[in-house]
Amino acid sequence: MTGRPAQRLAGFLPYQLSIASNAVSTRIAEQYRRRFDLKTTEWRIMAVLGDSGALTQRQLSQMTLMDKVPVNRACRKLEDRDLVARRPNERDGRSHLLELTAEGRAVHARIMPLAQAIESELFGVLDQAERETLRDLLVRVREAAGEFDAESLVD
Repeated sequence: MTGRPAQRLAGFLPYQLSIASNAVSTRIAEQYRRRFDLKTTEWRIMAVLGDSGALTQRQLSQMTLMDKVPVNRACRKLEDRDLVARRPNERDGRSHLLELTAEGRAVHARIMPLAQAIESELFGVLDQAERETLRDLLVRVREAAGEFDAESLVD
């Protein structure tokens, strides 16, 4: 096999974006898995709930762009650990709202400084202007990708 396919792949931006995302997620996930026994999906759910407050599972799927099955599984595990509580959604009797419990908020509060420290370490190779440019570029690319229905997401 020649080096040509690898060269094409190395220049394919979606591939590079995916690899960079996986590397950053894995680096952070190592820490909260070891210290807090949380999987990546579980932490993403907690992070969104910590930032946004109570949400339905459908909203969580849409906000994280994760399929409903892993979101449901993660929510159940978080409920079993008393990190997330489920309550009826008064606006829609068919769904429930999930929110962090007091224990969930405490774990969230302990993880966030760790995640921010790792972010500083990983992105320390960029100066402040480059970090702001990267954030702006990522927002533009995400917006260009369009909106997705949580039901249509595939792992």
